[in-house]
Amino acid sequence: MGYGPPRFRVDAANRHLTHSRLIAANPIDHTGVLVNMRKALWPQSPIRLGQPKTMTNNPLQTRSAHGATPTLEAWGCNSENGRLLDVLVGPIDGYAWQPGNAISRRHLRDGTRFDYQTAVSQYQEMIAAYVEAGVNVHVLPANDGLPYQLYARDSSVMTPWGPIVSQMYSPWRRGEIKSVLQFYLERKIPIYDVVTQGTFEGGDLMMIEPGAVLCGTSGERTSEEGIQQVKRWFEREGWEFMIGRFDPHFLHMDVMCVMVAEKLAAVCVDVIPDNVLAWLKNKNIDILDVPFSEAMDLGCNVVSLGDDRVLLPENSTSLKAACKAAGLTVFDPDISMITKGGGGVHCICQPLRRQ
Repeated sequence: MGYGPPRFRVDAANRHLTHSRLIAANPIDHTGVLVNMRKALWPQSPIRLGQPKTMTNNPLQTRSAHGATPTLEAWGCNSENGRLLDVLVGPIDGYAWQPGNAISRRHLRDGTRFDYQTAVSQYQEMIAAYVEAGVNVHVLPANDGLPYQLYARDSSVMTPWGPIVSQMYSPWRRGEIKSVLQFYLERKIPIYDVVTQGTFEGGDLMMIEPGAVLCGTSGERTSEEGIQQVKRWFEREGWEFMIGRFDPHFLHMDVMCVMVAEKLAAVCVDVIPDNVLAWLKNKNIDILDVPFSEAMDLGCNVVSLGDDRVLLPENSTSLKAACKAAGLTVFDPDISMITKGGGGVHCICQPLRRQ
């Protein structure tokens, strides 16, 4: 992309990456200072006699049990394609491929060798792309023994009302909840709720447009119990909730389908469930078809930056060409050492705030 060689320093006290060339204009989570969160947490609204209060005092659940939860003012997203202002990424510390998904198992079986320093360099290149795009980057605290904490999209997912904290499928990922809760509680970002039934991972959930959610389930990373719990929450808020069921081979829904811009989705048509494809077309969403071979190298796993800009992996050649033909500006860092572990730029990124 020609952003030049990224130069970073790490503040060990609070785990903040700093891009020395651009930090003055684009701070990366330096202070944690928030705007008036009191107004966001407890908006003044009349309480009718006999009706439950809108909010709870539980720091792990600000969701109203009966819906109509107030939207946040300082944080939150209601789609996958508004202008991205703040993003949460996982730390690269301790990252190493694990044989817990079809993609990493294929590369390990074929004798591909993991190189940690290359992964670190590619991670820095991705961060530099976010900074160049004007996005404030926040990094989860690193904890020992969590080789996939890099993939911040899975451990929580933002909504208009605050983040949903996931219930991870793999035993070696369940400890990630510690960093997630620490991050949100320290910054006083209201937590919408924590999944308590079955399993649920954020890579399966996408807000296709305001008022409409697409959520996948393979029965593993997101189970039937988990998806039904989250479905109830969204439906009580008045949102449409579309479920797509697929084989565990495909990890998460964001391996097969991701929004790249308003009314424009990158989709691996060969494998997307038929009901999901029909639902997208019913909503007049145009499809950029990604070949199966590229989708299984995380070529469909991209991030809309908003304003007709998209972040995608360098080796997603077909989608890159299609995005440029559609008039989008493309940021394409090389993260090939990371994607071989089974997660791409969308898996690493948890949007905290979109316009």
